[in-house]
Amino acid sequence: MEQYKKDFIDFMVESNALKFGSFTLKSGRQSPFFMNAGAYVTGKQLEMLGIFYAHAIHDNFGDDFDVLFGPAYKGIPLSVATCIAYSKLFNKELKYCADRKEEKDHGADKGGLLGYSLKDGDRVVIIEDVTTSGKSIEETYPKIKAQETTPGSIKIVGEIVSLNRLERAADTEKSALDTITEKYGFPAKAIVSMKDVIEYLYKEDDSGLITNEIKKEMDAYYEQWGAR
Repeated sequence: MEQYKKDFIDFMVESNALKFGSFTLKSGRQSPFFMNAGAYVTGKQLEMLGIFYAHAIHDNFGDDFDVLFGPAYKGIPLSVATCIAYSKLFNKELKYCADRKEEKDHGADKGGLLGYSLKDGDRVVIIEDVTTSGKSIEETYPKIKAQETTPGSIKIVGEIVSLNRLERAADTEKSALDTITEKYGFPAKAIVSMKDVIEYLYKEDDSGLITNEIKKEMDAYYEQWGAR
């Protein structure tokens, strides 16, 4: 496992973004772990988050893109922080773009987008916190494509999230990220997966953050809800 992935797992835990216990998810599932990207609130945390995303984007998609699109609301600070980090790490200037929940009807920047205005020829990476069901892309994809004047002229290079939960999406045996790739035709990746997390934090001698008891609960959870 790459060092930045190990560092990111430590970062999630230290920031209280990744917790272990018993949690009721929005889907109604009872989960032994919980990921809350809203826990990143300080300047240092946002700086580090941008660095981790930048490394993962570069590893998965290279430099062949121009714009980071962050769906409102959590995607907005993610896109900004990652643009800054990417410039410093890889000496490439990216533009950030985000959507508004409600269109602005006045001013020079009126419309449904915030930041850069997408145009034909742009190559876009979508950046989000985490996706369990893959539902958010159903809103994001048409908003990006609506900016085209010629069909197919804006290319979505891929999507990046912080954590791949490796759970089945709705009405399928596949994960949300695999479902996105299959439906929309672009790769959907994560900085780390829960498989990475378990591999790094579990120790058979019960000395790891994921204890033998938590490991049993996670195994049972994935037996029921894990992607196939």
